[in-house]
Amino acid sequence: MEHYLPPVRTTTERVLHAVLFEVIANVLVFIILIILSSAAPSQSALLTIVSSTLAMWWNYLFNLIFDSVQLRKGFKKDWRMRCLHSILFELGLLLILIPFAAWWLNITLLAALKLECGLVLFFLVYAYLFNLVWDYGRCVHKNNL
Repeated sequence: MEHYLPPVRTTTERVLHAVLFEVIANVLVFIILIILSSAAPSQSALLTIVSSTLAMWWNYLFNLIFDSVQLRKGFKKDWRMRCLHSILFELGLLLILIPFAAWWLNITLLAALKLECGLVLFFLVYAYLFNLVWDYGRCVHKNNL
């Protein structure tokens, strides 16, 4: 599915996008961390909150850059672009989160990389689906105005 809306978004829309993305993700990640890691719930909760804050900052910045490139290059968000968008976003986020997770959980960078790679697999699918639904809702909303 392609959308034909221009990528111009207001700051309010960008903030709402980032907050909704993170709220839903936080609930899911907290549950995953409790189930799959040996971290205490409080340790998992704080890791989730700090990671979310860093991810929201990165989400806003990355999408601003991506949309700017889309405007200049004129490409549409087909399935290939959506996949590239998700992969680039997650790679950038890994560079931010691995050192923090290693420090917070007192684990090696390699252990943090393994933990974060597991979460990346989750987020690759989640980010693709979330943005697909977001853009679909955006198209429906704009067409109903």
